[in-house]
Amino acid sequence: MRKTVAALRDLPAAFGAKAAGARAERVRRSPQFDGKVFRNAAPRLPMTAASMRTIFREMFFGEHRELRKPGGAVPLVAAAPVESADGLHLTWYGHASALVELDGARVLLDPVWSDRVSPAAFAGPRRLHEPPVPLSGLGRIDAVVISHDHYDHLDLATVRALVASSSAPFLVPLGVGAHLERWRVPADRIIELDWHEEATVAGVRFVATPAQHFSGRGITNDDTLWTSWALLGPEHRVFYSGDTGYFDGFAAIGEAHGPFDAALIQIGAYAPQWPDIHMTPEEGVAAGIDVRAKLLVPVHWATFQLAMHPWGEPADRVWREAKAADLPIAIPRPGERIDATEPPPVDGWWQALS
Repeated sequence: MRKTVAALRDLPAAFGAKAAGARAERVRRSPQFDGKVFRNAAPRLPMTAASMRTIFREMFFGEHRELRKPGGAVPLVAAAPVESADGLHLTWYGHASALVELDGARVLLDPVWSDRVSPAAFAGPRRLHEPPVPLSGLGRIDAVVISHDHYDHLDLATVRALVASSSAPFLVPLGVGAHLERWRVPADRIIELDWHEEATVAGVRFVATPAQHFSGRGITNDDTLWTSWALLGPEHRVFYSGDTGYFDGFAAIGEAHGPFDAALIQIGAYAPQWPDIHMTPEEGVAAGIDVRAKLLVPVHWATFQLAMHPWGEPADRVWREAKAADLPIAIPRPGERIDATEPPPVDGWWQALS
């Protein structure tokens, strides 16, 4: 009962806040803002009533719904933090949450540690596996990077915990700073960027690069920006796609900021009904090639059921496509720390659960 009351108390805050004052002025000046909402470089395909009916029917009444969940416990790696002074190490915690150890800096991407991705702690898509380690077990964090404000990428409880446990700044797209301010993140820990803008934190250049997606935490959408990110260290470079459809902007990112030593790229939650806002696994491989990645690490799968495809299908398809394209790939278990310069061979660990 106490948890339900607390969840109801947090519900208004979970929706975030609208940009005001200087933040709103920066939004209005953005080339991506049309006076009412942010826009993709190419118009997003409209969702028709027929598509909505198909989604509802398939999501709740489609055949083989049991295949959308793992057939057993997802193997987790609960390792103690190892703080390396150099090199490039990556730890994927499930869905889009990952730690990038880049030339001595420790960067947390889209951290979500809550049980559900929803404004309400008692409803919405629930985890298919626990976080491999608690937030308190991550060690030092130098920066937190947010790609956009959807609930599976920006989580109120996780943000509050990080504010209390670290002094790391939050690098976010335009408009998202208003959510953080409402959640009492100190203003000097919020770095808000438009596409192609950058900031340097802990010796790493963070460049907000384009993506093709949408945003929103309530009834209205697209009044905050969405981004991919280029993390440019003194010796190594990492690309993070955030959520995005496949578009020609990837080649421009690769030309401007590549080659990348590793690219963490979204491959899950795709469907024919929304082809231009989430990539298929094959498109994820194409994006990795476009940005000139030396290693592909697929993310945005395994943790939450957000589409109708089978649970393990994204990993199967991206592995097959990467081999065909001769693009090196690593598919770690959640919590498994890998050296991106000497990645472990793919062993198909998920196939026993598919």
